[in-house]
Amino acid sequence: MTAFTIQTLETDRLILRAPKLSDFERWAEFFSTERARYERGMMSRNAAWRVWAADVAIWQLRGYGPFGIDDRASGQYLGEVGIYEPDGYPGPELGWFVVPEAEGRGIASEAARAVMLWARRNFGWDRISNIIDPNNARSIALGLRLGGVIDPEGVGEDPGDVVIVHDLRALA
Repeated sequence: MTAFTIQTLETDRLILRAPKLSDFERWAEFFSTERARYERGMMSRNAAWRVWAADVAIWQLRGYGPFGIDDRASGQYLGEVGIYEPDGYPGPELGWFVVPEAEGRGIASEAARAVMLWARRNFGWDRISNIIDPNNARSIALGLRLGGVIDPEGVGEDPGDVVIVHDLRALA
């Protein structure tokens, strides 16, 4: 394998950059709480490390993965957004999470739009999907606000997952 540089993306309020080891502390904290119930589920620190490290490795293996989200003004870590595709997934998935103090500020939306445009420009993809737990109403609402449509025939990770498909062709 060869090393490569993960591009940094900037929006009005955010910097999306390569994952850093220091991100893991906030990541593990989030996934140890009930708030992670509809994301990937609550997990121990050891399990969180394995999942986080595997997500970071996607960059080297597939050329895309999660971006850390930082506030441009303060440098504060706000969460993660990116393209995930572990082995066995039906295809690349756009996913996100934000730390509690970043919720309700449009952070996930702004970051997700930047990643969608980046995916279109860098890979020429016509579409990308979200795979969302049916009980995660906030993420479903965000996927729809981002312009996606629910695909009742879409394949998720688990039975009953809501699959939202985004047409990226208008973004380029």
